[in-house]
Amino acid sequence: MGIKSLLPGTLGFGTAPLGNMFRSIPDEEAAATVEAAWDQGIRYFDTAPFYGAGLSELRLGEALAGRPRDEFVLSTKVGRVILDELEDPTARDLGEKGGLFEHGRPNKMVDDYTADATLRSIEDSLTRLRTDRLDIVWVHDVAQDFHGDDWLAVYETARTGAFRVLQRLRDEGVIKAWGLGVNRVEPIELTLDLNEPRPDAFLLAGRYTLLDHDRSLQRLLPAATEQGVDMVVGGPYSSGVLAGGRHFEYQEAPAEIVAKVGRLKELAAEHGVSIKAAALQFALAHPATAAVVPGATRPSRIAEDVAALAEDVPAAFWAALRDEKLIAADAPTA
Repeated sequence: MGIKSLLPGTLGFGTAPLGNMFRSIPDEEAAATVEAAWDQGIRYFDTAPFYGAGLSELRLGEALAGRPRDEFVLSTKVGRVILDELEDPTARDLGEKGGLFEHGRPNKMVDDYTADATLRSIEDSLTRLRTDRLDIVWVHDVAQDFHGDDWLAVYETARTGAFRVLQRLRDEGVIKAWGLGVNRVEPIELTLDLNEPRPDAFLLAGRYTLLDHDRSLQRLLPAATEQGVDMVVGGPYSSGVLAGGRHFEYQEAPAEIVAKVGRLKELAAEHGVSIKAAALQFALAHPATAAVVPGATRPSRIAEDVAALAEDVPAAFWAALRDEKLIAADAPTA
């Protein structure tokens, strides 16, 4: 169990932005960003069919095509099948994430967590990624934020379909690990309570950040630590608002979040700390965390992420955040 020995480092590259999340980016910019990640020593890349209806996978596959496959770790996701049929990307029902990839490809996306769809999704991803194997496969977005009140029924389909397929593929050595890739803690908590099947790790986006971590600390992370199941933290910048962007939870950041970020940045400046260093090192301080996977679409951002991990963040900074209740009293920081 766990993936820490599989991952080549604690900093990965999340490629949701390469699917034209929030904006349309040129192919050249996307390729240059992946190139910058490689040149900065990043060797773990996470993607998904959902990111721009296959666009992120296509771009990542193109950018990594000339790299030795044994030198990097690759994860993608299942739960959505991309069809040749076209649709209006701006009219998709994405639950709480409406409009997220309206600049992506117009190929129709179908939610399907059955066994057959899982196998098809993997085959399609291999083709788009131009590779012969995947290292980690996550079951994507099997949670309330995308499926509303039906999410438990969707989860049950995944449990009897995708979960079992991925466990079999792992046991056969076809993939090295599997788990869930979600934006909510509830499906992970349910999965940790299962006797069978047993995942190796989880990718949790947005729920263990400077801005939102209380719920994860209550039950999820202690249970994961006890069971030896690793966590990959996605969205460590909370959809960008912690890194100078305007979005929180994939939408325009509300005033109270903007104010909280402003205070975090003031305290960071007082202690000579960059906000990126605070965000990444906070997420990595928990013993359950195996890696963080921030996203980027500009090459310069990659160097910033690498430098942020090397920064010295003084204990006085974390103490100041605790004093102002900006982070939980029991959140690990070292």
